[in-house]
Amino acid sequence: MSISELKVAIKSLPANEVAQLTDWLVDYHDRTWDDQIEGDLESGKLDKLLDKIDIEYESIDLVTE
Repeated sequence: MSISELKVAIKSLPANEVAQLTDWLVDYHDRTWDDQIEGDLESGKLDKLLDKIDIEYESIDLVTE
């Protein structure tokens, strides 16, 4: 099914089903993003960025009470 066909089908849905579909799409998108981040972490793609963050965090003058 093409995106154009999906758009037509979605327009024919009642509002409550569009809301359910929207919730599902948001959840699906969030899970896909989480999976991508996890894969990037496991592969080492984010190691340099995380190292930079650690260095910047350690350079912050934290005041503790």
